[in-house]
Parts: sequence; structure tokens; C-alpha cells
Amino acid sequence: MAAELKYAQAMERLNQIIARIENEEIDVDELSKQVKEAVKLIETCKAKIEKAELDVKSIVNAFQKK
Repeated sequence: MAAELKYAQAMERLNQIIARIENEEIDVDELSKQVKEAVKLIETCKAKIEKAELDVKSIVNAFQKK
């Protein structure tokens, strides 16, 4: 089982893919694969942000009840 990517790692990889696409370093055969990976990375980052937001709200709510 692969280790779960940290947010910063996912963003770094996403930025690498974007840079390669912008610099036309990816050929057409590899483009689809890279775009699919980018979508998964975006989903990972979004899920991490949503989880962090819920965690912070939970902590704030618990603090306010004291």
C-alpha cells in the first residue's frame, strides 16, 4: 500500500505536471495520463482542505461551548 501523500507533496507534484504541460514537455501520448494524475491530485488536495476545515470548525465549536 502506497503512503498517503501530504498536501504539500500533492501540490508539488501537481505544479510539476502543470509546468511540464505549459512548457510542452509532455507528448500527446503521455498527456492523458498526466491529466488523470492531476485530477486525482486535485481531489486529494480538496479532500484534505475540507477535512482540515471540519477539524477547525469542530475545535472552535468545542472551545465556544466552554
